[in-house]
Amino acid sequence: MGTKKLSDKNRIRQFNFEKKPVSPCFLLSVAKGIISFPDLKKRKAVLTKTNMEGIEDKPYLMLVTHSSMVDFNLMLKATHPHKVNNVMTLEGFHTYTEPLMRSLGVLGTRKFITDIHLIRNMKYCVEELKNPFVLFPEARYSLDGCTSYLPQSLGKMVKLLGVPVVVLRIHGNFVTCPQWNKINKKTFVEAEMKQIITAEETKSLSAKEINDCIVEHFQYDDFAWQKEKQVKIDHPQRAKGLHALLYKCPSCREEHQTDSEGTRLWCNCCKKTWEMDEYGQLHALEGETEFPHIPDWSNWERACVREEIENGTYYFEDEVRVETLPGSWKFYKQGMGKLIQTPEETRVECNYYGEPYVLKRSAKSLESMHIEYDYLGRGDCVDISIPEDSFWCYLMKRDAITKISFATEEMHKLAMKRA
Repeated sequence: MGTKKLSDKNRIRQFNFEKKPVSPCFLLSVAKGIISFPDLKKRKAVLTKTNMEGIEDKPYLMLVTHSSMVDFNLMLKATHPHKVNNVMTLEGFHTYTEPLMRSLGVLGTRKFITDIHLIRNMKYCVEELKNPFVLFPEARYSLDGCTSYLPQSLGKMVKLLGVPVVVLRIHGNFVTCPQWNKINKKTFVEAEMKQIITAEETKSLSAKEINDCIVEHFQYDDFAWQKEKQVKIDHPQRAKGLHALLYKCPSCREEHQTDSEGTRLWCNCCKKTWEMDEYGQLHALEGETEFPHIPDWSNWERACVREEIENGTYYFEDEVRVETLPGSWKFYKQGMGKLIQTPEETRVECNYYGEPYVLKRSAKSLESMHIEYDYLGRGDCVDISIPEDSFWCYLMKRDAITKISFATEEMHKLAMKRA
């Protein structure tokens, strides 16, 4: 096809993961004053701090729950007026430009791969720049407003850094703008900032004990919080897109037959319909309401996928449009390919810069999956990375990426249990 290969530096601009980060420039203060703080003021945001005495002006690791762009505003408010470094994946660098992100002290990485350069640069931030470091350990937005997968490597990373660990747990950030409904409702949010592990405890506790502590303090359920706080969201399109998450009908058990619009979700197969009220709860218009609480529905879907994986019947295959992102400069179109997922592996078969290529990630090596609902208006996609590149696969089948995400995590759990 005459396409130059990835190794051709004249054609492919690679991302330099080894480059040392810098402290954020003055533009961070500008962003706080123009974007972040005014947005939080309109929302009447509340921030509480616990056990933070004596460490706010020193290096620490802050782990933040991740549900929407509002997270960054609350993170900046929580750490103000101190400079912080944080991490962002390469599509963020592509969107906001690499020079800007680097000047703001942001480190680049790929999702769900082993990144030695990232760990080294995190140590540089806390040891040399003397800045707090912010990490979103779920590595993607929550799908249902509850805690996503947390990597087991967190404990080892904390011990390596040797600085206090702080958790910023945010509420309201998901229900104000879930990823399957990108309409920002601009509603109330609150956050709790708490030191959960001291610098001394990073030495005395085991990696498992640190992991357990992080998991304990990282639990959240935004729909439960909305109901408890009676946060009213009366937007006329609040249920639009919900079918992308709730793809399996609990009444007739058909998959990918649900749809949504306005304040309603329905099944095109059995015609059952649910209304989403102003407090995020579902109500069947006729018959039993199987899952009033949306995360209970998605957890049931996950359990169904787990059963398929355990009995060996799970299989997914689809034709996909493949684009790759080797650096931050541009996406490269690779044409059509195939995405195949079995209980043992996830595989992409495609053209790769002019040559046939097969990307394989075993269930053991791929702990979670980055998915995007209608990414930039270009369709639903999954992002699977290797150290040198990221493969963005746009699916032809409708409403399939949530199940793929659940399957990836359940495949990994089962593989680790059998290892």
